[in-house]
Amino acid sequence: MMIGIPYFMTTLIILLVIVLLSMFRILREYERGVVFLLGRFYKVKGPGLIIIVPVIQQMVRVDLRTLVMDVPTQDVISRDNVSVKVNAVIYFRVVDPERAVIHVENYLEATSQLSQTTLRSVLGQHELDEMLSERDRLNVDIQTILDKQTDAWGIKVANVEIKHVDLDESMIRAIARQAEAERSRRAKVIHALGEQEASEQLLKAAQTLAQQPQAIQLRYMQTLTEIAGQHSHTIVFPLPVDLFNSLATQTPKKPESSA
Repeated sequence: MMIGIPYFMTTLIILLVIVLLSMFRILREYERGVVFLLGRFYKVKGPGLIIIVPVIQQMVRVDLRTLVMDVPTQDVISRDNVSVKVNAVIYFRVVDPERAVIHVENYLEATSQLSQTTLRSVLGQHELDEMLSERDRLNVDIQTILDKQTDAWGIKVANVEIKHVDLDESMIRAIARQAEAERSRRAKVIHALGEQEASEQLLKAAQTLAQQPQAIQLRYMQTLTEIAGQHSHTIVFPLPVDLFNSLATQTPKKPESSA
């Protein structure tokens, strides 16, 4: 009996030390501890050294850093009935540890599922051209919807970025043909505008030359000089009848001899 007492005391002291050590918890600067007292919410503790009474109190750690979540590739049918595969990335963080633990079972899984459904529903309301050219506006729309719906969970969605919009090969070829046709249309429009501007300038030049007939003769001479400088042996140069009429008008007539 005398031998059993020291052994019992030693065991009790060891258990007491283990219990005392388990009471102290250290939370990092970016961590908070949601403490429950007999199953009921007690308070949010941290960061630093905190004390948790074993058995009576329980603690759930919550990370407050910004988390990056990759949204899996989603099959989306656009408003113009084009099937595409879209994936995105979401940046969010916990701003209220109490609601993140109490109001939702797993806030990471809940946010992931909500982001997938929101991505499909938002992009399905837009055409393919908008998905490709207006990503910034679509990112803001998705971020606003997610932030509003996750506010009850104590989560702040900071940013949403659409990473890839993958198309079928047939659709890529169709878009290439459409782009080629668009470039051809623009080229024809630009050519027509150039012809219009050239005709307006030619009209102004003709009006200016018409005011001084001698200017037309000088212009023809200048054209002949340019052609002669091309080292050509044969020069075919049309002369308008008006030029001869103007020359005949300027040439003085010989007096008629009297019979």
